[in-house]
Amino acid sequence: MTIHVRRDDLTSPEVQALVSEHLAGMHGNTPAGHVHALAIESLRAPDITFWSAWLDGQLCGCGALKALSTEAGEVKSMRTRPAFLRKGVGHAVLDEIVRTAEARGYRHLYLETGTGPAFTAAHALYLRNGFVWCGPFADYTATEFNVFMTKEVARPT
Repeated sequence: MTIHVRRDDLTSPEVQALVSEHLAGMHGNTPAGHVHALAIESLRAPDITFWSAWLDGQLCGCGALKALSTEAGEVKSMRTRPAFLRKGVGHAVLDEIVRTAEARGYRHLYLETGTGPAFTAAHALYLRNGFVWCGPFADYTATEFNVFMTKEVARPT
């Protein structure tokens, strides 16, 4: 049971549906005005790399990496479809994001995510993978509805 993570151009209806599902989930668990998830067109920006994850020919998740500078990136749009939860999808996508950050020579990865029970599994995934809590970065502002994490990235030798 191998999860295949591949770069994706966001053109397939299936991938677009997953991004819509992600946005709906974020809006369903976070008050209006506090959601920082990206829509399809924003995910196609030149500073963002998007991946889809597949298991046995089925789309099971996605994630993205946004370049913040020549030394830092931001994890975006991490999503696992409900039928594939706890099967390693998030871990596989995050591994690809970290590998890409390392290859680009980034020193840090950052992320912003929500608070509350809907985000507990995401927090645990990031903590298990070396992320630690931090303060706001880039243009974000801390509120009661978001938290921030960072991870030092090993540079290639």
